[in-house]
Amino acid sequence: MNKMRPIAALAAGALAAAGLAACGGGDSGGSGSGPGYNAAVNKVVNVSDKKGGTLRLAMSDDFDSPDPGNQYYAWDQNFSRFYGRGLMTFKPAAGDDSKTIVPDLATAPGQSSDGAKTWTYKLRTGVKFDDGTPVTSKDVKYAVERSNFTDEMQLGPKYFKTYLIDNKPAYKGPYKDKSDEGLKSIETPDDNTIVFHLSKPFSEFDDLVAMSQTIPVPKAKDTGLKYESSIVSSGPYKVDNYTRGKSMTLSRNPHWDPSTDPIRKALPDKIELQLKQNADDIDNRLLAGSLDMDVAGVGVQAGTQPKVLTPQQKPYTDNPIQGYLRFMSLNQHVKPLDNIHCRNAVQYATDKVAAQTAYGGPLAGGDVATTILPPTVDGYRKFDLFPQKQAAGGNGLDDATLAKAKQELAACGKPTGFSTKISARSDRPKEVAMAQAIQQSLKKVGINVSIVQWPAGDYFNKYVGVPNYVHQHGVGMMLMAWAADWPTGYGFLSQIVDGRAIKPSGGNNLAEEDNPKVNAALDQAIASTDKATRTKLYGDIDQMVMQDAVEVPLIYAKALLYRPQRVTNVGITAGYGGMYDYLNMGVEK
Repeated sequence: MNKMRPIAALAAGALAAAGLAACGGGDSGGSGSGPGYNAAVNKVVNVSDKKGGTLRLAMSDDFDSPDPGNQYYAWDQNFSRFYGRGLMTFKPAAGDDSKTIVPDLATAPGQSSDGAKTWTYKLRTGVKFDDGTPVTSKDVKYAVERSNFTDEMQLGPKYFKTYLIDNKPAYKGPYKDKSDEGLKSIETPDDNTIVFHLSKPFSEFDDLVAMSQTIPVPKAKDTGLKYESSIVSSGPYKVDNYTRGKSMTLSRNPHWDPSTDPIRKALPDKIELQLKQNADDIDNRLLAGSLDMDVAGVGVQAGTQPKVLTPQQKPYTDNPIQGYLRFMSLNQHVKPLDNIHCRNAVQYATDKVAAQTAYGGPLAGGDVATTILPPTVDGYRKFDLFPQKQAAGGNGLDDATLAKAKQELAACGKPTGFSTKISARSDRPKEVAMAQAIQQSLKKVGINVSIVQWPAGDYFNKYVGVPNYVHQHGVGMMLMAWAADWPTGYGFLSQIVDGRAIKPSGGNNLAEEDNPKVNAALDQAIASTDKATRTKLYGDIDQMVMQDAVEVPLIYAKALLYRPQRVTNVGITAGYGGMYDYLNMGVEK
């Protein structure tokens, strides 16, 4: 749908945008009447309790799945709170305050016992599904069982399956095990109590139950993979229609009781989400006022950046540090990247400044990265195992850096280089441009890569997250972005570097990193109730993985986001990786 763009054109757009940005910094940004440049980074702006109207949203591709039990994208989980309520959730706020986990369906944070191996939650009374039936603890238990213990639900993480005490014999999930008891390690002594029994301590369990997998699902209404088209709502909105690749529409849930929900305002009467929209068209419609928000949260395209940084439009833009890492995974089972020296060569020869420029430069791309953990996550420690220098005149990497790459190629047995493939998401032009920049820089040392592209909605569940596909098609390098499931080192690292997170499909450990020392250190960290101990271990794990050279950090992401004038209650949620918080948005009719 989106064609490739020349690197030079993107770079020119980025430089023009950067020049305009320098005029305003963090001030009001010019003669416009908006709240101000970066105003929504640390506070909610355009505050309103005005109800009514339609919130108009768009996305360049599709959900991985709108089913809360089978999704993983940060924007999906942010969006699904319109129609689903998990036990806990991120506080509707902006800046650091938005990292706070608050009760949602639960009345309070979990009560832990047995050294953080048993967690008990009490549910609010009076919460109902959109068909009028009451939400009970059994619906939450069933949601966790289907999302973690079935063959069908593969797109989300499997934290619960990893840490809950399994049945003996092993529990096969609710689609195969038809008993009423289900998983024994989740108890529901009454309709408003749920108890989780873990095999080992998990000190950040409140953060885990804030993920969308605890959004309740009534067993009688579950239709497996078809449930995404017939979702039963526990939130203020119900799903009227979802057509994959086209749209989703939401309207008010007549059985939602605001007295049971202290965090949602539920202002719009209707929410419309258009899918598979051209990224440049989304930008144009935002500026024209015919669209209210781009839900992807990746920022405007390179050609739009100068337009939103004019004196008239700049007061409606935000440029947050998002907490994402944009990086390239090197799969250890695709030759010759099974050899660490070939991986080291890629580390040295990947021109990160070129990648940064392709994605939007320091303004809309981010800062050059040298670690897996970004600076916004607990455990970040500044270091650089593969230092690079730029050649004089901005002509790529200097001779000394390229010489290191060539030495590693020689040690790998590939002195003249090798060939492989690099993947990018086809509906994200800036990611494709980044792949092109990397392709050009690697060619200088004889590493020839061809670019393959797939849409974001299928990227992980059909292609890069399917190890068999990656191996059979020789996709040695894969571009992706990652934000923490919750803003600690464990919430960031576990799904991308823990060998136990490798899945047959829908996985995010694209490098297939399975270092026993890394796995053990993750367990040691999450078991500790001492935050300082956990934080130190997270930094140690970062260094262990970088020593394996399986991930190439590119940029600590920033995005140039645009908020149209009529949208109310707009703030950047750090909990979901630095995008706008959709939960309480409204519109001025």
